[in-house]
This record gives sequence, structure tokens and C-alpha cells, in this order.
Amino acid sequence: MPNAVNHAFKEWAVAVDALHAGDTIMLLRKGGIREEGKHFRVAHDEILLYPTYEHQLPGLLKSPYAGQVEAVTTGWHPTTVPIHSFARITDIFQVSAADTVEQLLPFHIWNERFAAERFGWKPRHPLYVLLLRTYQLPQTHALPYDAAYGGCKSWIDLQASVSLEGMVPVLDDAAYAAQVAMIHAIVHDEQLAKVG
Repeated sequence: MPNAVNHAFKEWAVAVDALHAGDTIMLLRKGGIREEGKHFRVAHDEILLYPTYEHQLPGLLKSPYAGQVEAVTTGWHPTTVPIHSFARITDIFQVSAADTVEQLLPFHIWNERFAAERFGWKPRHPLYVLLLRTYQLPQTHALPYDAAYGGCKSWIDLQASVSLEGMVPVLDDAAYAAQVAMIHAIVHDEQLAKVG
């Protein structure tokens, strides 16, 4: 593990909070508007989690999480961004079958509508399933917002590195491995179906 890092991954604040709390280990991605080549790719596998607020939609979240979203104005961003979590992306899957997306529903915070919309957007491209081993930093770092952090992109480099000293895993090894194994089994069944 590095001692400090400045690579960050942008995700809805409600999802960052759910990862931080151990409610989920999964993120779903199809590609940002400003991604290189307009396709999603994993630029770094050890990252800070950078919360975003503008595009969060309560109607795409399961009910326990929908109430956590506060409406913000278009173009809004905080003057400081709270960074409280580090994560290692341990597994990356490409999912192409709608029934696999449905089977993964218990493992993330979004509802059926979100999963269907994310899966249906750019239907020729697979849905990326990312599994993250998340760590809580010992304190929240309030970093000044910079215009370079804005826009529809997944990956940013912060102007200053954040120390990882004293961080602790959200889930212990056994709990994390158990969730990964269940998700592997679902995705593995899709891979077997393709071969068969």
C-alpha cells in the first residue's frame, strides 16, 4: 500500500458514503461523457473516493439511500470536498446479460431503474462492475475545490496527496471475501453461459 495518494475516483456522494459504511463493495460504470475514447477504463486501482453531488437522482436509488440525496443547483460544487475514504479496486468484471445485472441488484445501492438504464445506455458496450475494498481514513480531509476536478470524468489527480497512515478496512478480510465470492459466482454463471 502507498503511504499517500493523489489519484481519485469520482462517484455520487451517496455511493461514497455507502462504501465508507460497508453497505456495498460494488460500483457500476458504463463510461463518462468526457472519458478518453468515450469508454470507461480503470486508470488506477488504488484511489481516494471523491464525492460528487450534482447528478445524484433519488429516483435511481433504493429507498434507504434516496432520502440521503439533497437537491443541488446545476453547476453546483462545494467550496471544499470531504475526502474520508481510500479504496483498492480488487476485481473488474464486464457484464453483458440483463439477467446478470438483475442478480447483482442485492449487492449495490441503486434500484432496478438505475441498473436497467445504465445497462441499456450504449447497449453494445458492456457494463463494468467494480469491486472495491474500502478503507476509512482516520480523519476527513477537506480539500479546496478546483475547476480541474469538474466535468463528467471518472478519474482526477488531486493537487495534494492525502496520507493513508492509520486507515482501517471497512470490512474485515472474511466479510469482504464472502461478498466477492457471491458476486464472482453470479458473474461466472454468465461467462459459462457464453461458452455453452
